[in-house]
Amino acid sequence: MNRTPSMQAAHALMLAALCAGLAHAQQTPRLIDPAQAAWFSPPPLPALKAAWLAGSEAGAGPYLLRVRLAAGGRIPPHTHPDSRYTTVLSGTLYVGFGDAMDEAQAVAVPAGTVYEAPAGVRHWVWAKDGDVEYQESGVGPTATHLPH
Repeated sequence: MNRTPSMQAAHALMLAALCAGLAHAQQTPRLIDPAQAAWFSPPPLPALKAAWLAGSEAGAGPYLLRVRLAAGGRIPPHTHPDSRYTTVLSGTLYVGFGDAMDEAQAVAVPAGTVYEAPAGVRHWVWAKDGDVEYQESGVGPTATHLPH
C-alpha cells in the first residue's frame, strides 16, 4: 500500500504516542464510555452531535472524536489542519472531496470502513441513507474550518 508522507508521519506519531502510553501503562485499562461523554452540537450543524473521547481540539497529541450525524445531515466542504482517519461505526457515510457538495461524486463508506481526510484538503460528508455514527482520530491540535 502506498502511503503518503503525511500518512507515514501520522502513523509514526500515533505509534510513538502508543508506545509512550505503554511505557507508563496502568494496571487496569482506561474505559471510555461515550454515553458519559460531554456531547455538543456546533450551532451551524444541528444534525451533528459530537464528543471528545480522548484528547481535545486544542490539545497537543492524539485524539478521538465520536460523531453522530442524523439521517439526511450534511457537513459542508471544510478542512482540518491535521490528517483525520475516520472509522464508520454504524450506517453508511457518504464522503466527497472538493469545494462543492457534488452528490454524484459521493463515495459510500460503510460501517467498518476507514477513510483518510488529508490535512488541508476540503471534504464534505452526508448521512444520505440514515443515521451514521463514526469516530475520527488524529494528532492535535486540530480545528474544523467551515466556509463563511
